[in-house]
Amino acid sequence: MENTLETLGALERRLHVAVPIADIEGEVRKRLTRLSRTVKVAGFRPGKVPLRMLDQQYGPQVRSDVITERVQTTLNDAIRAQNLRVAGTPRIEAQRGDQPATENLEFSAVFEVYPDVQVGNVGDIAITRPIVEVTAADVDRTLDVLRRQRTTYTPVDREAAAGDRVRVDFTGTINGVEFEGGQARDFPIVLGEGRMLPEFEAALTGSRAGDTRTFALTFPADYHGREVAGKEAMFELTVREVAAPQVPALDGEFAKAFGIASGDIDDLRKEVEANLRLELKRKVDAAIKAQALSGLRQRSTFDVPKSLVESEASALRERTIANMRAQQNVKPQDLELSLDVFRPQAEERVALGLIIAELVRSEKLQAKPEQVKALVTETAQTYEQPDAVVRWHYEKPERLRDFEAMVLEQNVVDWILARAKVTDEPATFEQVMGPRPNA
Repeated sequence: MENTLETLGALERRLHVAVPIADIEGEVRKRLTRLSRTVKVAGFRPGKVPLRMLDQQYGPQVRSDVITERVQTTLNDAIRAQNLRVAGTPRIEAQRGDQPATENLEFSAVFEVYPDVQVGNVGDIAITRPIVEVTAADVDRTLDVLRRQRTTYTPVDREAAAGDRVRVDFTGTINGVEFEGGQARDFPIVLGEGRMLPEFEAALTGSRAGDTRTFALTFPADYHGREVAGKEAMFELTVREVAAPQVPALDGEFAKAFGIASGDIDDLRKEVEANLRLELKRKVDAAIKAQALSGLRQRSTFDVPKSLVESEASALRERTIANMRAQQNVKPQDLELSLDVFRPQAEERVALGLIIAELVRSEKLQAKPEQVKALVTETAQTYEQPDAVVRWHYEKPERLRDFEAMVLEQNVVDWILARAKVTDEPATFEQVMGPRPNA
């Protein structure tokens, strides 16, 4: 029987393959013969065990192993002969039991093939490139944020005001019944941060240690706690402490806390400026890359292998679940995420990967060792011992794969930028980076 290929869809194929049964049985006999030389069977000397007895005891497993290997080998040979590029793992279908017996073990493999990726015209892709520098004011704002992040609090005997930290005990009820997550003891709330609902902060403003307050609030309809979203609750709280903020001074002690051995504020400013420049470069590069790759994807239309999409969606879901498990107060039902949520993103990631691979091949955009080394070195600068970090990555080749992928992607972006319509646009640090935390 000759191998035959059947087209089931745009990318789906069925390959009919046959393995001579005589070949399978011949290999089974060889393996049983080799086994007879070492296997121990009661009543027989080594090498004297009848093959028929070995076949009864070990034949099913040996035969299963041989069939699996021969099917895979024959399938691989047939795929090469047909010059097919298989996407994903083939699904093996055995011959139906109602078919007449033949001298061959016949089976089919159903799989998808990679699409023929045609990259459209990238010359009309419009890209806006932010032109921005780190200013002294940006450094000042960052230092201010760093100082406030190290704020300490001192108990005071006065009414609570914006910026104060208030420690409270509270209990919430809905229709007179306490609900999950509606109780806390010695819970810290910084007035003005906006981390609590407005009714909470309003009830605490002007309070003193020992005060008790009762108030109502309605949870927003889009509140993250689905059980209470849109419902009205009553809260009773007791203020345990009011503490005023103490922001550290910008002095030598503060500089040393950030690793500046000299304690010199100018040295700290230089360190902060260097870090901001690195952050800014990454943000600008990411913005340009997003525009370039989005434009590239829009100009490349082809069918995306479903098997690759399913695999990528599963990987995305598993990573999301793993990240959620690392968070606090995650409920089991929150981890029940449908693959449907991840399929659109997975399809875009797979499609973009195929486009990038095609451009790398056709335009010879492979990652050069010096490019990979430069990226590893740049990333290592964010660690205390950059040289040790670089050495660690080069100890095992697999540790460089992510960097190689990033270089490939950047090579494609650079190729697009050389052809696209790029417009430089002045911008500020805040516009590019967004509001700074606690700014």
